[in-house]
Amino acid sequence: MTISKPKYQLFLLFSFFILLFSCQKQPECNTKDFKTGTFEFAQTINGKKEITTFERTDKLQIETYNGRTDTASVRWVNDYEFILEKLHPRNRAEKKAISMKILTTKDKTYTFEYSFVGETKKQQGTVTKIK
Repeated sequence: MTISKPKYQLFLLFSFFILLFSCQKQPECNTKDFKTGTFEFAQTINGKKEITTFERTDKLQIETYNGRTDTASVRWVNDYEFILEKLHPRNRAEKKAISMKILTTKDKTYTFEYSFVGETKKQQGTVTKIK
């Protein structure tokens, strides 16, 4: 059985693209450096830059935002995902657990997506490790 020249060329071209895209460098994702430490998350709210500072240990995350401190438990699902649950929620909304997923890391930063557990709407942010 012989393969016709056009089919052979198509096969080679297809094989080349598979090889090219399979060897493409994947985003760096070294999550071990970000499981514990002191971090900063900056976001713009109503045109003003707001900064949240937090310290994360193996089991806790202590956040400070606008002079208010909150503590949440941290439960790692795998090397990339963890669940935050406030230890002392002040209202019904704060009782909802938050699912966090680290998408990429680079130097002292990581990009993540988050949502309330069970909800499909996700948001993204970037965190910087300061200690």
